Amino acid sequence: MMKADRVHPWIRRVAIEVAGWTLVVLGIAALVLPGPGLLMLAAGLAVLSLRYVWADRLLHPIKARALEAAALGVQTWPRILLSMLGVLLVMTVGVVWGLQPPVPGWWPLEDRWWLPGGWVTGGTMIGSGIIAISLIVYSYRRFRPSRLAR
Repeated sequence: MMKADRVHPWIRRVAIEVAGWTLVVLGIAALVLPGPGLLMLAAGLAVLSLRYVWADRLLHPIKARALEAAALGVQTWPRILLSMLGVLLVMTVGVVWGLQPPVPGWWPLEDRWWLPGGWVTGGTMIGSGIIAISLIVYSYRRFRPSRLAR
């Protein structure tokens, strides 16, 4: 008996539903909040595609576009360096956000609207940066032609 056969089908179904829909909802929220929204949305669709044909149909064009963008992003060194610079900028903003510097004099809103969320928001930005670095490294290793091939 294989390990997958030991899991009751309803447990597997519920786990797929809960994980998939949770990732989709968090992904939609992260599209407007700091966080890897598209990545979570795609991950949610990938999980839901284990049960639903419609999710699989939605996932294929998203996956194709993501791989195409990943390949284009590592075609030249300026693109790679700009991507890494952007990632470091997002992570730096996350650290500043978490440290909660005093409200500057030019801030036009109430003090409570200055960098809301503290380390929760800053940590999500730092986490997004770590994910982005991982994706850049993955894209570089998968899509960048090696020196030996030239």
